[in-house]
Amino acid sequence: MPAPLAPTVPDRLPAPVAAPLPPAAAQAERLIALGVHELAGLQPAELRAAAEALPAGALLVVDPRLAAPSALAPLLELDGRPGFVVADMTDVDAFGPVEPVVVPDGPVYAVAGLDRGDHMRNWSPDEALPALIAAGRTPLTLAEGIHWLLQRPDVLTRNACFMTLGSRLVKPGGRLDSRTPALWISNGTGRDGRERRGAPKVGWCWAGNRHTWLGFASAATRT
Repeated sequence: MPAPLAPTVPDRLPAPVAAPLPPAAAQAERLIALGVHELAGLQPAELRAAAEALPAGALLVVDPRLAAPSALAPLLELDGRPGFVVADMTDVDAFGPVEPVVVPDGPVYAVAGLDRGDHMRNWSPDEALPALIAAGRTPLTLAEGIHWLLQRPDVLTRNACFMTLGSRLVKPGGRLDSRTPALWISNGTGRDGRERRGAPKVGWCWAGNRHTWLGFASAATRT
């Protein structure tokens, strides 16, 4: 059987389209209500001060070295079902930013120009990354993707979920682990368990595989 044809890589990607984020102050209060500041060892006043300096329309993100994805995932929720990390990703917190992603120093930073990447569904991570870079976009990290869903749970919808190419695991010797983190909605099968059907899920896909229901989330800038 012949191999499927690779997606055509356009010279320019479509303009990003994303749901508007809550106002900066509301984002800070949401993180405080969820206890993210406590996970990160921050005071509520620090998040509120960061929100005051947040650029218009940007996402407020707490550094994942202070609030790890494994601790943030259970704070996600859809229809009353809490989020979780798949059973075979116990090393999720070891997935960090890799070239060309640069996360600003400091406990809190801003991510602007979010896009779920629906136009890249059915691309593989290996195909999507160079196209995003060529278009001047930066792939979201897993922590950034979780923060986005903490503020806008409705961004995650069945058959329109997303991968976070900005986080990869570097193996000894410098090679990248082939798993690529993603956020989608559990079907409640396998080790997920029936009780998790419809819950937001932190999982992974192979870097060379394509999925018709997974886009590639990206941003314009981090500051």
